[in-house]
Amino acid sequence: MKTQRWLLIIGGILMLGFLTWTFFGSQSATSSDLFTNPTKGKFQVLVTTTGELRAKNSIEIQGLPPAAMQLGFYRVAISDLIAEGTLVEKGDYVARLDKNDLQSKIQEVSLSLEQARSQYTQAKLDSALELSEKRNNIVNLKFSMEEKSAEMEQSRFEAPSTQRMVKLEYEKADRAYTQATNNYEKQIALSVAKVIEKQSEFDKVQNELNDLKKLEEQFTIMAPANGMVIYKREWNGQKRKVGDMVEPWDPAVATLPDLSTMESVTYVNEIDIQKLTKGQQVSIGLDAMPEKTLSGEVTEVANIGEQRPNSDSKVFEVVILIKEKDTTLRPAMTTSNEVLINEVEEALYIPLECLHVQDSVNFVFKKQGSKTLKQVVQLGLINENDVQILAGLGIDDRVFLSLPEDTTGLAWIPFDILSDQQAIK
Repeated sequence: MKTQRWLLIIGGILMLGFLTWTFFGSQSATSSDLFTNPTKGKFQVLVTTTGELRAKNSIEIQGLPPAAMQLGFYRVAISDLIAEGTLVEKGDYVARLDKNDLQSKIQEVSLSLEQARSQYTQAKLDSALELSEKRNNIVNLKFSMEEKSAEMEQSRFEAPSTQRMVKLEYEKADRAYTQATNNYEKQIALSVAKVIEKQSEFDKVQNELNDLKKLEEQFTIMAPANGMVIYKREWNGQKRKVGDMVEPWDPAVATLPDLSTMESVTYVNEIDIQKLTKGQQVSIGLDAMPEKTLSGEVTEVANIGEQRPNSDSKVFEVVILIKEKDTTLRPAMTTSNEVLINEVEEALYIPLECLHVQDSVNFVFKKQGSKTLKQVVQLGLINENDVQILAGLGIDDRVFLSLPEDTTGLAWIPFDILSDQQAIK
């Protein structure tokens, strides 16, 4: 009897040890598993981008005047530029263009003007001299004709042959006088034409010199209105600076933005651009003022992508209008933009880490008591971190965040749409 009792005691101890090892050992084996419960609440699908503020409306400060190209200046360097962010009033100094080439051109045209003036003066003197000689010749011919006329009058008493000779002399003098008079009128017209030609050449050079001097004044650039000076950006996104070239097809050196209405300009990749449309609402944060949040609306979505500097893929420009008027906003401030693509006020969702796919079937690993199950789920919206569950889970279900250690032979559990939707509610 004692032996039998000891065997029962030893057997009980062994059984207790086995049960203890089974419980604590299995608990230790599964202690590394992480679980979560589905979350119930508002579910949003967002596209997050980084942007930069700019004024919706602005006045460009033109660097190269339109007349520059007509005068042969196609590219001019910026020699001086006031600091960006400077507040200016209309008429204040902003920048200066390099005048070296222009001043050389002015000196060259000034020399041409002196030459043209000399030729114009010489033409007037030559014309005056030629006409004076012509007039003297006409006076002499007239005197000769009158002299012959007197001789012809006296020859009335001479022999007929003598009268005829005198008459011929008179007619010859008369023709010479008439011809000289006609030639004088033609000479006047010719001289006037020559003088006008030289005067035209002189005026042309004079006008060119005047235009160059006027252009020289315009190489000193003044503010066209009151405002804050913001440097103009080049095609590659770089801001203009001293030494950069200004060209007729892109003549501005800076802008004066209207700070009352601001926009955030951002660039979205090819995948996310399909989700964006005009009118979508945006939450805007400012890197310079983290405590401030602004609201905006998408107003422009580019149809054609572009290759931005330091980017390997094409991106699409998106413009977001800021609804609030804020005097602290400044151009070029960096913004973080969250574009609201879709929203469900009351949704059940889980982290994306919980979701698995096998043979196009979406499922999660669910803990039910001591069992691990492969629960099939029906998905709704998906954002960067979470996925909406339409069916397959309830608010109290425990879902694996990590892959269970042993997934062989787990039972598949299909979802019941009606019961799951009731569970969500």
